[in-house]
Amino acid sequence: MPELPDIVVYIEALEKRILGQRLEHVRIASPFLLRTATPPVAEAEGKTVVRLRRLGKRICIALDNDLWLVLHLMIAGRLHWKKRGVKVSPPRGLAAFDFANGTLLWTEAGSQKRASLHLVAGEDGLAALDPGGLEVLDANLEQFAASLTSANHTLKRALSDPRLFSGIGNAYSDEILFEARLSPLALTQKLKPEEIERLFAATRTNLTAWTERL
Repeated sequence: MPELPDIVVYIEALEKRILGQRLEHVRIASPFLLRTATPPVAEAEGKTVVRLRRLGKRICIALDNDLWLVLHLMIAGRLHWKKRGVKVSPPRGLAAFDFANGTLLWTEAGSQKRASLHLVAGEDGLAALDPGGLEVLDANLEQFAASLTSANHTLKRALSDPRLFSGIGNAYSDEILFEARLSPLALTQKLKPEEIERLFAATRTNLTAWTERL
């Protein structure tokens, strides 16, 4: 599943292509994709993309009138930039977002259909989708330690819990723990202060380094 570094890079690539562009049409091919009914997805059509941001492991596309398209790729979802009007071919093709300069095509490998699209209104609508995890790159050591030790979980579970930390999953938690030289089975409330500090540094270093590499 794409995690913080992957989502940041996706957003940077999308900004170059769709920021300031008018969303002409939304074509949804999979009945499993759209998870909201209000506002109707047709309201997104004709609106201009004014901002992009990350919400945990989700890509959020802001439109006029304070509408947000929220994309969760899950494990097998991928975004592709194609010629305008490209065909959406089920079962891999989920949706297409048509702009004057091209089409953003959303696909998903496999048959489990875990990817999801929400259309929500305003910051309140976004907040309802936010698991509430700490943004480690914006936090200090004390905030990180408080979130980490708020319950006595294994380190692997704590790092990948979206209610504790934003944007970290299985892949990058492994990288972080390897660099911090800590067992994934170590319990959070049993860690020494120097181990928490080492983990905090490894988390920030890995997320930043992988974003730059990608």
